[in-house]
Amino acid sequence: MAAELVSDAGRARATLERVVHRSRAPGVQYIVASQHETIFEYAGGWADLSRRQPMTTETTMMAYSMSKTITAAAVLQLVDARQIALDSPIDRYLDFQPYGGEVTVRELLAHTSGIPNPIPLRWVHPIAEHGAFDERAALMAVLERHRRLSFPPGTKFAYSNIGYWLLGSIVARASGVPFTSYVQRHVLSPLGIDPRGLGYVLIDEANHATGYLEKFSLMNLIKGFVIDGALIGDYVGSWLEVRAHYANGPAFGGLVGTAAAFAVFLQDQLRPHSRLFENRTHRLFYEQQRTKSGAAIPMTPGWHIGSVDGTSFFFKEGGGGGFHSMMRLYPQEGIGTVVMTNATGFDVRGLLDDIDRPFLRSAQKRQ
Repeated sequence: MAAELVSDAGRARATLERVVHRSRAPGVQYIVASQHETIFEYAGGWADLSRRQPMTTETTMMAYSMSKTITAAAVLQLVDARQIALDSPIDRYLDFQPYGGEVTVRELLAHTSGIPNPIPLRWVHPIAEHGAFDERAALMAVLERHRRLSFPPGTKFAYSNIGYWLLGSIVARASGVPFTSYVQRHVLSPLGIDPRGLGYVLIDEANHATGYLEKFSLMNLIKGFVIDGALIGDYVGSWLEVRAHYANGPAFGGLVGTAAAFAVFLQDQLRPHSRLFENRTHRLFYEQQRTKSGAAIPMTPGWHIGSVDGTSFFFKEGGGGGFHSMMRLYPQEGIGTVVMTNATGFDVRGLLDDIDRPFLRSAQKRQ
């Protein structure tokens, strides 16, 4: 079996080396973990092309929407503590939202709220402006522009960044502390995750990867319409730099970190008893949700549901200005995988479909 794992690792490494050598992404991190150990870990390519700074396992990248699953974990912790009720209307916790008393917390988590989802790429700000940034004012401005529900709550599945931004405010209201402080103290710290590995603050800018847009891409052609011009840097070969920034809403896309740190979270989720939740809530985290009519949707309270070659998994993808990532949890096989890249358009889903296969086969043989 050890020889088989060596072979799996060799195939994965060869695939990843091809990714960076063929310039499909400047740099890549990838990790496979079981509840007890790291099975395989890779970092290769470049964190910064102009400075020729290598990508390492400790280089941080923007996680964007992978942050949402961590937000959901914070909400469910407060459900455990009976400080949030899943099926209560959100106006029980928020006095400023424009959607009335129909939308529930559960519907925000499952993306069935009917709250619209405008393109969020401009919902970022440069690092230099972070100290004076007013998140509440930014959220209020977005809510003012998007006051109407797109459909009656609970009637269908439709992704909403605004919904998860509101969940951050609900966590803050219910816990009595800022959202980012709550997550750091009650979700990340109990797992032993260092803030330098995963958090909402870019602690070491010199160890943070530069994000890139592909020069010959649709996103580059329309960047002036969807990305703040202050964030656009220089061309380096076939790549366009995106300057370092923060998401306006930490709850929908603000985490900065490494694949290894996300893998620690996945390891906790693979264990029979999570450190973060009571057992019943841990099970709820993976319970497929339904519309009011009973139709199943491809979501749990915080995870999307997918499959590859008949193998089911839970996942969360994150992408935006300069980065693209995905984490997956395969509960039956007992492994989790994470890929993070500093290229907006890189096909993380296709890579994981390919590169996870040998590790899944090996895990299935061990069972």
